[in-house]
Amino acid sequence: MISQDILVVGGGLAGLAAALSSDPQLKVAVISKVHPLRSHSVAAQGGINAALGNTPDGRDDSWESHAFDTIKGSDYLADQDVAELMCEKAITAIYELEHLGVPFSRFPGGVIAQRPFGGAGFPRTCYAADRTGLVILHTLFEQSIKKQVRFYNEWLVTRLVVRDGKCLGVVVYDLTKGEIMPVKARSVIFATGGYGRVYQRTTNAYINHGSGIGIAYRGGVPLKDMEFVQFHPTSLYGKNILITEGARGEGGYLVNNKGERFMADYAPSAMELAPRDIVARAIQTEIDKGNGFEGQCLHLDLRHLGEAKIKKRLPGIREICIDFAGLDPVETPIPIQPAQHYSMGGIDVDKKCASCVEGFYAAGECACMSIHGANRLGGNSLLDTVVFGRIAGEEASNYVKECEETGDSEKILLDEALKVKRRVEEWMNKDSGEKVHKLLIRLKAIMSDKVGIFREKRDLTEALERIRALREDYKRVNISGSCLRYSQEIVNIFEFESMLDLTEVITLGALNREETRGSHFRLDFRKRNDRDWLKHTLVTWKEGEPQVSYKGVTINKYKPVERKY
Repeated sequence: MISQDILVVGGGLAGLAAALSSDPQLKVAVISKVHPLRSHSVAAQGGINAALGNTPDGRDDSWESHAFDTIKGSDYLADQDVAELMCEKAITAIYELEHLGVPFSRFPGGVIAQRPFGGAGFPRTCYAADRTGLVILHTLFEQSIKKQVRFYNEWLVTRLVVRDGKCLGVVVYDLTKGEIMPVKARSVIFATGGYGRVYQRTTNAYINHGSGIGIAYRGGVPLKDMEFVQFHPTSLYGKNILITEGARGEGGYLVNNKGERFMADYAPSAMELAPRDIVARAIQTEIDKGNGFEGQCLHLDLRHLGEAKIKKRLPGIREICIDFAGLDPVETPIPIQPAQHYSMGGIDVDKKCASCVEGFYAAGECACMSIHGANRLGGNSLLDTVVFGRIAGEEASNYVKECEETGDSEKILLDEALKVKRRVEEWMNKDSGEKVHKLLIRLKAIMSDKVGIFREKRDLTEALERIRALREDYKRVNISGSCLRYSQEIVNIFEFESMLDLTEVITLGALNREETRGSHFRLDFRKRNDRDWLKHTLVTWKEGEPQVSYKGVTINKYKPVERKY
């Protein structure tokens, strides 16, 4: 049986940051469903926030201002102590990345370049053209290889093994060998990313099914604030590839079919650089009013920026437009529409990335320590991964040095692996049944039609009923082939159970939350309600069903006020 001191599940930015910050004297390994360089972190384009103060006009920035912008952007649902912690550590985090070799873009004089992003009072988003996530991930992966971190690639975690409130390890499906087997670990860190593929339109990679969040949920860890789903305002129409907020940060205009910069009607001060929830709703509203092109998209116009600036600052966006839309943004506006992008909710952990299960930690998009509240500001997700990934590695190391091993852990892990094997055999022994890819198509339609940018009780109630009906269909799934090596069908069947769990939790939380806050917009409750709903939603899997509870938001110096831009 493979045994590790610290097992990191997920090879993206949060996972690599956790592995690199773990004590080098301990046995540390990373399990990744794909090769780490294919993790979804490479899709992050626009930048990473920190109050470096490298503004051409000489204005001073501060981490306190960054924290205030983050809290305001969250529609005051962020726990303020956690937001302050992230923003205070941001400056050091950027310089550490620079020293590791991240090739940030530069201003004249050599300082790290920073661009404006939505909801920010200062241009504090550091960037590497429009490939920021990619270059940070490559740098951290190179450092991981240098430090001889062990990688198990193309392994899918299927179960978190917990006994008496303590994490013992995981059960994995090794795609390369077609084997189900246990992995023992004294501490486990989940850095498994988001779940965007439960929606029809998403900027997320095809691997983003959210199974890490679902596995933790079935392991007894509560999920927090899952009703808050971020829709990015600008995805490429027809393909839903991300068009970075940096395009608007560099001065791009959003235009409707009347040629109007319509954001003047929705956020007259911030215009195109309002927070993402406001811009996404504005775009969808314009489309719904008949002001779109082909009834489904609007235009992002970069032409006035000029060819030189587009080639220097947005080369990846230009390539995407040429390759996937057959247009050059130097000459033609980009057709865009909102698409699911990010989850503010996730596995409930504290500011040390620790969960209620002893020895189990989480960081990155799969985790929720309440930094982003009801709406995340652009540029804060990459920061979240590197700051809290590092904290997760450090805290897990401290835990391992102090904890005692469970004597019968190997037997428990072998028993759990046997249960998973028997489940696979059941799927394979059925002569007929439901095909999981057809169930997934139905689930995506439910979420997109009923639990999208705009929500109301009737749609949410129907969505919940239909998701629960899909559970019955899922019990009848079977597998077509007999080969277990690289079986995408097995991967999909494992992950679809998590997708059912997550969509049920998202919808249940959205139905219960009778207010509008950040990304959660209720057509039947259009105002924010701090008296009744200034609180976090917690959903726990108990006795075979979700149990809902709530807890308060940590308010320090910033009292909730109306959010205006």
